[in-house]
Amino acid sequence: MSIVQEFKEFAVKGNAVDLAVGVIVGAAFGKIVDSIVGDLIMPLVGRVVGKLDFSNLFFVLGDNPQNLLTFAELKKAGIPVFAYGNFLTILVNFVILAFIIFMMVKQLNRLRKAEPAPAPEAPPPTPEDVLLLREIRDSLKK
Repeated sequence: MSIVQEFKEFAVKGNAVDLAVGVIVGAAFGKIVDSIVGDLIMPLVGRVVGKLDFSNLFFVLGDNPQNLLTFAELKKAGIPVFAYGNFLTILVNFVILAFIIFMMVKQLNRLRKAEPAPAPEAPPPTPEDVLLLREIRDSLKK
């Protein structure tokens, strides 16, 4: 089999197509969750905690001769920054995404009907020649 034929067989299998669709939907879903976290949840959490904007929580690790104050300005100037606020945002994003996926899988499992186990098949009838040989064996034992 040539490599092209093997690749074609692999690419058209259901698993590869399902995986591709899952990755595309997952990427789009990730953007939605990023927006929920960044635009809706983190501002509320920041307000409750004390009007903090987590994206601007950082420590300057290098020299800051221009006394730049925002994260964006420091990154643009190439000054090393320990951006723990950005990490907190991504961590909250992950927890929310994991919870949503957990709830989706739980709901799908609940909706999925339990498939009945296949009934065990009856063994095929014993051939006549085997039955005849058993009779002969049994009569010889007597």
